[in-house]
Amino acid sequence: MERALRRAGAVSHRLVVESVERSLPASFGYRSPHKFLVDVLRISAADASARVSAARQLGVWHASTGESLPAALPDTAAAQRNGDIGADHARAVSRILRKIPHAVDADDTKAAESTLARVARDGTPEDVEQAGHRLLAYLNPDGNLGDDIDRTRRRALTLGRQDTELMSRISGELDPTARALLDPILAKWARPGMNNPADPSSPTGDAEHPTVDSDVLAAAAARDTRTTAQRNHDAFSAMFRAVLESGILGRHRGLPATTIITMTLEQLERAIGGVATTASGGLLPIEDALALAEQAHPVLVLFDHDGRPLHLGRRRRLASADQRLALIAADGGCTRPGCATPASMCAVHHVTDWQKGRTTDIDGLTLACDACHARVDDSAAGWVTRTAEGRYPGRTEWIPPPHVDPDRRPRINHRHHPGELIDHARRGMRAPREGGDAVP
Repeated sequence: MERALRRAGAVSHRLVVESVERSLPASFGYRSPHKFLVDVLRISAADASARVSAARQLGVWHASTGESLPAALPDTAAAQRNGDIGADHARAVSRILRKIPHAVDADDTKAAESTLARVARDGTPEDVEQAGHRLLAYLNPDGNLGDDIDRTRRRALTLGRQDTELMSRISGELDPTARALLDPILAKWARPGMNNPADPSSPTGDAEHPTVDSDVLAAAAARDTRTTAQRNHDAFSAMFRAVLESGILGRHRGLPATTIITMTLEQLERAIGGVATTASGGLLPIEDALALAEQAHPVLVLFDHDGRPLHLGRRRRLASADQRLALIAADGGCTRPGCATPASMCAVHHVTDWQKGRTTDIDGLTLACDACHARVDDSAAGWVTRTAEGRYPGRTEWIPPPHVDPDRRPRINHRHHPGELIDHARRGMRAPREGGDAVP
């Protein structure tokens, strides 16, 4: 069974290659094969990305003349086609090869791939990692073969998703220029006593600014029990606030570049417990949201639209800032089913095309990211949007094209409204109980 599963992975690579070479994603209106796989196969974005990446390295591609080209990792690809190695083995080989400096001879790199593929045939993915580290030490014993091309390839900054405690992990690597720019900033903003959220008397901003009292800073530093990592974090937080408040970011999609927070009236009245949502898709404890609002100018979005110019008729095609604020609070993000793009990255979309006589009124507008917005058209591969009735009145339904669902059943995006799924599940659990049946 394991050998068959490994061989099936190689078949998957072949099908991904064929779909790309036949331009299937583009013919159905997709900008990348990743989005095509997500919709058609209903897999996660991470899974789709992994499949496409594996196909690029292990698949057999073709020249414009139809001639087969060797795989980027030929020996690794052959081992998977034979069922000798699995996807984890192949990923381990790829990770090691990416670390080989650009200056290493191409023949040596090819020999390293063959060696690691042989190790993979006989061992585990962990064995490949261990052997790879030894190979890297052999190919670059002095550690001095890295150049600007390698540094450019490695530079990265990844912001992870929020965990159950609403914390987000940052990982990545800074190139020499970015590091040189960051060091003096942290030396001033992350100095002991500066920008300490736990100390109301702690000075904020730049430690060398003329308005900072040296005696106050010294006293705050004496009370400062934070680690270096915690001071760096607080310095980043203070810099983010300073950049947003400075106005240098200008406007973003019709609104000032700022933090937009949505909460319910009950949360505002209680002022404790629960979480608010941001236009970028993040979650924020109510207490922290209210603390941010103390230094901001909040806009109250009233869904009865009293006193707000939310109905513009045919006079204007583009949505107003007020309408966009209301949609951020109501939709939370892109409304196409399965899309997780937050509201800050979305455009305002007419549910019925404005060119077809639709007015620019709040009950006919919705949010859609640029990629999903471009897929709404009258072609055979286009999606159709309409305003929902029944269980989710007023929400936007997306009707998929036949290649996604031959029955073209309307869909609602619950990604930005997880409470709806929870409420639906609870109603389903109560129904048997009310009828006298036991609930497992």
